[in-house]
Amino acid sequence: MSMFLGTHCNRFDAKGRVSIPAPFKAALKEQTQPGEALLILRPSHLHPCIEGWTSRRFLSLTAPLAEYDPFSEEHEDLATSLYADAYPLDSDKEGRITLPDILKQHARLEKDVTFMGLGRIFQIWSPEAALQRRTEANKRAKTLSSCSNISATAMHKGKDHA
Repeated sequence: MSMFLGTHCNRFDAKGRVSIPAPFKAALKEQTQPGEALLILRPSHLHPCIEGWTSRRFLSLTAPLAEYDPFSEEHEDLATSLYADAYPLDSDKEGRITLPDILKQHARLEKDVTFMGLGRIFQIWSPEAALQRRTEANKRAKTLSSCSNISATAMHKGKDHA
């Protein structure tokens, strides 16, 4: 299965559309079944960015909901959090999408955007926030790698390819 890798910069066109980076578009198309949206976008709960999911991967998020009484507050809270701000989208023939205003506001997007691959999903950031996030993540990852099975060599190689 294809992964979302790398960091790609783009900008909104005059009509407010942004092109999905070619490697991400290829991964999305490979993982999309007939009748499914190309991708599902939602605001991150942790950061000022937008998360991009394949339909299949997003569907896997719903499994934990089955553990709750469908009439409970917990179920309703989780379902609201998961679904209320999720937007299924398809691209045009040129691979461009129009981001819902609420998502653009959440991520503080203006002219330029940064797509960051996270393996199974990707994120859309303002360029400044993306740079800050990558810097913070790399610092934290170095600390984590010293406490786990991740080798410093693998961390260094990963940084060279981003």
